[in-house]
Amino acid sequence: MRILLLCSAFNGLSQRAWSRLRAHGHDVTVHTVTDPGLIPAAAADADPDLVICPFLRQRVPDVVWRKYRTIIIHPGPLGDRGPSSLDWAIMDAAPHWGVTALQATDELDAGPVWGSRGFAMPGQPPRKSALYNAEVADAAMSLVSEVVAKAEDPGFVPRPLDYRSPDVVGRERRAVRQADRAFGWEDDTEHILRRIRAADGRPGVHTTLAGVPVAVFDARPGAAPPGEPGTIAARRHGAVLVRTGDDALWIGHARRLDPTGGPAVKLPATLALGSALAGVPDVAEPTGAPEIGYRRAGEVGVLTFDFYNGAMSTAQCRRLVTAFRHAAAQDTKAILLAGGEVFSNGIHLGVIEAHPHPALEAWRNLNAINDLCREIIGCTGQLVVSALTGGAGAGGVMLALGADAVIARDGIVLNPHYRTMGLYGSEYWTYVLPRRVGEASAGLLTARCEPVPVIEAASLGLVDEIAGGDRQGFAEAALDYATGLATGPGARTLLERKQTTRAADEQRRPLETYRIAELAEMSRDLFDDRHGFAAARRAFLSNRPRPPRPVLDAA
Repeated sequence: MRILLLCSAFNGLSQRAWSRLRAHGHDVTVHTVTDPGLIPAAAADADPDLVICPFLRQRVPDVVWRKYRTIIIHPGPLGDRGPSSLDWAIMDAAPHWGVTALQATDELDAGPVWGSRGFAMPGQPPRKSALYNAEVADAAMSLVSEVVAKAEDPGFVPRPLDYRSPDVVGRERRAVRQADRAFGWEDDTEHILRRIRAADGRPGVHTTLAGVPVAVFDARPGAAPPGEPGTIAARRHGAVLVRTGDDALWIGHARRLDPTGGPAVKLPATLALGSALAGVPDVAEPTGAPEIGYRRAGEVGVLTFDFYNGAMSTAQCRRLVTAFRHAAAQDTKAILLAGGEVFSNGIHLGVIEAHPHPALEAWRNLNAINDLCREIIGCTGQLVVSALTGGAGAGGVMLALGADAVIARDGIVLNPHYRTMGLYGSEYWTYVLPRRVGEASAGLLTARCEPVPVIEAASLGLVDEIAGGDRQGFAEAALDYATGLATGPGARTLLERKQTTRAADEQRRPLETYRIAELAEMSRDLFDDRHGFAAARRAFLSNRPRPPRPVLDAA
């Protein structure tokens, strides 16, 4: 079947849909909508049997849906209508939610129903991006398969959306405005938390911190000594602790709304606020869930890290290096590297952009993440397992591949390439990728710049084990997997083979030569900007269409 995917962005959900449909043998074309006026031409060029819109903010033109069956994947239960479904669900503390497949008509989100899926909302207020990339995406993928099966059935007729039916539980809701998201710092913590998380990662909630107008993101509960709500009690690792009506919240990221105050990009809150934090104390250890944690589980040391959107700044990489060295110094038999919602997307583009000398900060960031990768690759006293609860991109993929084994959650997508950002690549990719997939496949993966679904990743050798379940279930499966490697009958052989292989590889070609060669190329990408890294970075951070990608020399 010829299928056209219409997407406002080729995001994680769109990539999963593309991957699944191609895996089932369909001829899939993707059109990323930057100008709605170009949709009819894109449809005419593809001439599809079916149009699916897994993530589309714009209305499909009449000329398209009247000619081609067009299915909208809407992130709401039956009857829900409007562009802010997840925002309302989180703010209103809905106990259940869903995803619905609707045929496009002249009335938005009101066409005939092709299918629906329901799910229980998380107990704690979820970040919108976390909800979207887990429960919503999983339900949407099930629906995409159902839609295609029904489209291939000549006898299928979708049912009308009937608000008299008892299973139609949603209603039409307008777009959320900043006024709907507004809160006062004197409000209770959960009320504020829901509003911030419902706007995470866009558009954020407008407020004032330390006298600076900002949009805030990345909130988590904390504890502070008594004080006036809205005042900042402490700072730590880029976050600020803000007093609320009944306790406090850590605000991890902010974007300045005053265009004269610095780059209007999402940054760690302490960077966004800058000198306005003069006199605010730096606490030794924040309360609440830390970015980096370590615990021992039997013979496995579990090193957790959860960086916002998977971006890893220079400082974060250095802290993780210290934590990894601590883990490697313990008498465990394995280290489990457990990433968060996103395992890693490599260097922190926002921090780089905000620096007075972006190329210099990018260079520092690259060296810091390379130091981390070197520690992982060179750890020969224990087995190392990477656990990918969420997807990974660019240097984040290579960081994971530095481990001895990789376990990934079913449904995630990997993007093992750099070139869409105008970069050659680093993180020892010229060593870890070919040893996994071979030189030829490594060249293809980094050149074609396509997402790799986890099933394909496993067949290529990028992933060793796939486990299903929700995040908690996957975490348990990953620990079981690492424990099995560390304590199973072949554990000693695995470790000895690792030590022998690393020593042989080092004799054949020292590990640092890979780094030197990669950084020689990257220095030209950063300091000479030979492939448009600066423009691609700014377009990414501002959610603008990226400039045309230049042709890069073969890796």
